[in-house]
Amino acid sequence: MEAVRGASCAVYPGERIALIGPSGSGKSTLLNLLGGLDTPTAGDLSWPGLGPREDLRPGKVACVFQGPSLLLPLSVIENIGFPLLLQGVSEKEASSLAEEALARFGVGHLRDKLPEEISAGQQQRVAIARAFVAQPSLVLADEPTSQLDSISANEVLTTLLNAAADLGAAAVVATHDPLVAGRLDIVWEMDDGYLKTSVVCST
Repeated sequence: MEAVRGASCAVYPGERIALIGPSGSGKSTLLNLLGGLDTPTAGDLSWPGLGPREDLRPGKVACVFQGPSLLLPLSVIENIGFPLLLQGVSEKEASSLAEEALARFGVGHLRDKLPEEISAGQQQRVAIARAFVAQPSLVLADEPTSQLDSISANEVLTTLLNAAADLGAAAVVATHDPLVAGRLDIVWEMDDGYLKTSVVCST
C-alpha cells in the first residue's frame, strides 16, 4: 500500500507550512521523505539548496518528533550537543554550542537533568534546542505539540517558530490542531496519501 501518492511540492527558504490531514493520511511519511529519512519507491526528490541526501542530517535538516525522543541515559546538555558530535564537531565546541542553545531556548536550569526528571513540555523544548543547535535550513516537525496541554503547546510552537525565523529556516509542521495550523502561513492538506491542496493563508 502506498502511503504517499503522486505528491508534488516544494519548500522555499523561510516558509512556514502546516501539513494537515487525518491520522493515516500520509503526513508523517511525507515529512520523512522531505527529510531524506525515507526513500520513495517512485518519483524524484531533490534538495537543490541543501545538497545531496547524505549531507542533510545532522545539520541542514532538523527533525522534531511527536514525542521528544531524547536519549534517556544522557543529560539535557549531552542530548543537545549529541548531533554536533555526529557531525565531527569537537567535544569542547559541541559543549559550548549546547550551552548557548540551553540559554537561547530557556532550558539552562535543566542542564544536568535526565529526560525522566523533567516535564513533557520541557522535554519538547530540549528536543527543539537539540534540533536547532546545528543551525538547520529546514525544520520538519511531526505533531510536536500533540502530547502537551494547550499552554505548553503554545509555548513550544512559539519557541520553534521563533527559532526558525531567527535562522531564516523553513518549517513544515504536521498537525491535527487548527490553532497550530492557523499560526503558519501556508497549509498543505493530505488525504489518503494525496497532497490535495497548497493554500496560502491570509494573515
